[in-house]
Amino acid sequence: MSTDTVTNIFTGTGRRKTSTARVRISEGTGKLTCNGRDFEDYFSHENFAKQAYAPLLTVELRDKIDVTVNVAGGGVAGQAGAVAHGIARALQKMNAELRPALKKAGHITRDPRERERKKPGQPGARKRFQFSKR
Repeated sequence: MSTDTVTNIFTGTGRRKTSTARVRISEGTGKLTCNGRDFEDYFSHENFAKQAYAPLLTVELRDKIDVTVNVAGGGVAGQAGAVAHGIARALQKMNAELRPALKKAGHITRDPRERERKKPGQPGARKRFQFSKR
């Protein structure tokens, strides 16, 4: 393969709740794919798609970078958050000068909130069975 067709590919791993996203970014025309589908098709609601590519809008590179994502686990909201986290990490690898802007917008920080475990003798994590005096 000739060296002029090879572009630099930067990777980043994003996590949120139980979702994990493996992100690859490269210079391009702004093509966004997630698990082989377009972002708008993959994320059921446009707000989730916007949340997923928010780091690109923060650093104003939406139309200059191609993003390919493999994401697994969790639901749509968690996956969108994981993708955004992965994109932010990959952008930071690509250009360290973008870090302050991404950090200020809150894209670098991993959201630590996880699902609380179900307790024994209860129907859920916090919910109790109905109390009966008699």
